This record gives sequence, C-alpha cells and structure tokens, in this order.
Amino acid sequence: MRLRLATFWLLLFAAGTVGTLLSTSPAPAQVRFRVAEVAEIENLISRGRKLEVENRWSEALSLYEEALRENPDNAEVQQHFDVARLHYDLGRRYNDNSFVNCLASMNETDAVDLYAEVMLKIQSHHVDVPHWSELFNDGATSLREALADPTFVNHHHLRPTAAQLSNYESQTRDIARGSSFATRHDLRDAVRQAALAAQSQVGVPFVAAVFEYLCGVTNSLDHYTAFLTGDQLDEVYNQIDGSFVGLGIEIRPENGALEVVRVIPGSPAEFGGMHEHDRIVAVDGQKTADLNTDQAANLLQGPEGSVVEVTLQLPDRSARRVRMRRAQVEVPSVEGVQILDSHAGIGYLKISSFQKTTSRELDAALWKLHGEASKDRGDSNIIGMRGLVVDVRGNPGGLLDAAVEVADKFIEAGVIVSTRGRNPEEQGTYSAHRNGTWRVPLAVLIDGDSASASEIFAGAIRDHHRGTIIGTRSYGKGSVQGIFPMGRVNAGLRLTTAKFYSPNGLGFSHVGVSPDVLVHNVARPVIGEQGGAIEQVASDPVHSTSANASGDDPCLTTALTRLRNASPQRYSASLR
Repeated sequence: MRLRLATFWLLLFAAGTVGTLLSTSPAPAQVRFRVAEVAEIENLISRGRKLEVENRWSEALSLYEEALRENPDNAEVQQHFDVARLHYDLGRRYNDNSFVNCLASMNETDAVDLYAEVMLKIQSHHVDVPHWSELFNDGATSLREALADPTFVNHHHLRPTAAQLSNYESQTRDIARGSSFATRHDLRDAVRQAALAAQSQVGVPFVAAVFEYLCGVTNSLDHYTAFLTGDQLDEVYNQIDGSFVGLGIEIRPENGALEVVRVIPGSPAEFGGMHEHDRIVAVDGQKTADLNTDQAANLLQGPEGSVVEVTLQLPDRSARRVRMRRAQVEVPSVEGVQILDSHAGIGYLKISSFQKTTSRELDAALWKLHGEASKDRGDSNIIGMRGLVVDVRGNPGGLLDAAVEVADKFIEAGVIVSTRGRNPEEQGTYSAHRNGTWRVPLAVLIDGDSASASEIFAGAIRDHHRGTIIGTRSYGKGSVQGIFPMGRVNAGLRLTTAKFYSPNGLGFSHVGVSPDVLVHNVARPVIGEQGGAIEQVASDPVHSTSANASGDDPCLTTALTRLRNASPQRYSASLR
C-alpha cells in the first residue's frame, strides 16, 4: 500500500549518502485547492486559518502549497505554510510506530548525539550556509507549536499552565542571549539547555523536546528537507527499488475514506478485485471515518503473508468486503505501452516514476514497440516506429540516474543535466552517450504535476531540440535532496544538497519546463481493467496507465497530429 502524497521527489546516489532526493512539497494530496478559485490572498489565508483552528493541517498545508506555487514570494503565506507543515509533520510522526518506539528507546545522550549528527550533515552538505542562531530559534518555534498541538500534548500527558509556558519561554530567550552560536557545538549545547528547561518548566520529556528542536531545524531549512522516521526511510527505499510488501494499491484521503487511485497489476489488490475509485471505508472492522489518514493507512500495512479485511464502497455506492493476503509487490514505472497508430507507426508509453528499474523497463518497452510497429508494414524502407509519445504527466520524479538514463536513450551527445551545491561532492555534469541512441521523433507530454526527474528529462529533450514538449508548464522543482541514514537510530534525513540545471544552464525552481505547444486538458479517459473507459479530470493524470487516440485527451491528440505531420524519416527509429 502506498499513500499518495503531493510530495514530488527525486533520488540520486552520491558519495556519502544513500540517495539524493529532489522533492517539491510535503503536502498530502487530500484536497487540491486551486489558487484561481481564490480571489485574494486574504481570502485564502482566511480559509487556511479556519482549517488550522479545526486542526485540519493536511488540508491547510495543501491550500498554502498551492498558494505558494502562484505566489512564491508572499511572506504571509509562507509563514502559514511553515506552521501548517510543523503540525502536519508532528501528526505524522506521532502516528508512526517506528517514531514512537524510537522516542521511547532513546536516552538523553542518544537524543543530543542524534541532534549533533544531523547538524553535522547540515554543515557539510546543505546547499546553503547554516546560521546556527536562526536554527535555534526555528527549533524553539517548533516546540512552541507542539505545546499547542493536541497530538503532542495528549501523547505526553501535558497540561501546562500559562505561567509554566511563560517561564519556559523566558528561559529559552535567556539561553539564546547567552550563546555565541559560533559553531554547531554551541547550538547543540543551547538545545540541551532548552530541552532541560522544557522538562523542568513544562514537563516535556527531554528526548521529545530535542526531537522538536531537531524537526524544527529540518523543516525550516527549505520546503524539502525533513527528518525521516524509520518507516518513512523504508518507504524511500521502497520507492527507489520499486518494490514493497503490501496490497498493491495507492490511496488518497477522501471525505473520511481512502480512495483507491491505482491498483498495481499482479498485486493482491488486483487478484482481490479492487479497482480504481473504490473507497475503503473500514479496515479489519475499524471505520476509516473514525481515524485520521495515517492511522487508517497504517492498518493496511503488515508483514508479508498476513491477512487483512477491507470494506469497500464501490462507485455505484454498493459495498463489499474483501480479504487479502499481503505480499511482495513489484511496481512498474513504464506503463500503457502500445501502438496508437499502426499506419503511422506511432507508439506510446507512460513513465509514472523514475526508479531503479525504469531504464530496463524502458528498453523492453521500446523494443516491444519497435517490433510491433514493424509488423505488416508492407514497406521494407520503413522499419519500426516513426514516432513516440512519452507521457510524464503526473510523474512526481524519482532517481536522477534513472532520469539521465532515460534521456540518454534519445539524446546523442551533450549535457543532460548539471548539479551545483556548496559541497564539491554535489557538483556534477551528466552527459549523453552516442551508442544506443533511439532517433525516433518524440512528443513529450507534461503538466503541472510533472516534477523533478520528469523536468530533467523534459528539459533535456527541450534544450537539445530532440522532441516537442506538449501540455502545460511543469511543477518547477529545481533542487536536489540527499537521503542520509542516521547512524544511531533507524531514521534518516532528507536534505537539500544542490540545485539542478538544464543543458542550457536554466534553473527549474518556480519556473519549470514550458511546453512548445500549450494544451489545457478538460478530461482524460482511464482505461479500466475490463476495458471500459472511466472519465477522469485531466489535472490529475497520475493514475492513468493507458491512452487512446479517440480525441478525449487533447494533449495526446495534439502529439499524434504533430508526429503524423512530421517529415517521414527512413529508419526513423534506428539506433546509433
């Protein structure tokens, strides 16, 4: 089972890290707000405040995230985003058994050592020079917000009075004034004193206080840096490998239920008869309406071979129960492989993510299309595909190496992407190789949810004039995040280490990739497992695994027209 988040990520392997992550936002895809619906920023913030009062932090975070996409320099929206993210991440941590167990197992020395380990990673690898006094204040803000959060207060059985809180705040200010913050060691010592003050004045366990100071730092550095619990770190590894133990579904919160947005082929969910748009309303007898999203999602998880019963509400409002056995699930990243126009020899494939297996999957898909397009041609001068549509709409990213490998299959020579960071290890230039290049004419489909690795691929195709980019402007993600496992506990750090640039030296942050042909979709078909078309809004194409040429998909129709009208090339799909 995977919980579908709006978080866009890009991982790459680098010296000293397990991976490097490009990530857009921690916000969940619970409710997608469009800023166009809000006449003024003031109205948007008013809506967000109402959600905050109701502790609906995931929805507030989504709202502010969308606002920042259109207004990246608005300080007030940024402030609300930061607060919402603190509360949202706190809720996720305290509903994560791996974090709760970690919290219970650590002593004071362990906690301070972990904090010091993270600060060393920040000093060595973060894209910007850290300012230790600011990081102390950010940690203090995190604990202050936690003391107003029911999840934190109830977990630790706290009932602080106004006087206790005031005394703690006063001591924290004294600690800040008394420290030089010249080095990370000064910051560590100040945090130790602040945690002791929180323990003595408010009753916060020392380890819990240090964790809030730690997470306050990671959240404040940028939108994408974050502390990862053990389970979250495992999920990152699963995303890298394209494999996990579960039911084989991707879900998103939907009005007290969990909506199935993808059923992975060959998974227990597929064998159990689950379909896209089914709504999970109970897990092992527990109603999802009585649980928060993470609690409900956690019930679906379990060891390989264990059994779970889910109650489904189907699109026709009928209900049924399904018992399934959890198993190892292999997640494909290249889907919907097919010849769209046999006469013109135009193929199609969708890359849903960039993972370890993507290059190998793409090779198989390209040769499959090449062979199918060659059948029954009757013209020996035309062999294989004469055009290819590569769909990366809704693709949130993946491995940098995979994005480079994919681009390298279509670009003969030159730079594909470059990275620039403060640490020399983060400086890199990735170039194409002539051998094995497919010369087939390309059309690349993008949208506002194409991010990170997708933008690297699309940007390289654009700058090398290798194909036509069709759709809407991509997300605009321009930084690299490294994944650092912690040495003392089962946890990790996602840390922004560099920025990446297109072959022409263009950045992506808040800019994205602009299409050569702008096409706004209205609706797209999703081909169901029984072959029936289920209409779906085009702004959420992440779940489409296939395509057709019926004209229901304006982007695809445009791509087909462009490729059909392209000048015929002899052996146009040949390799070099």
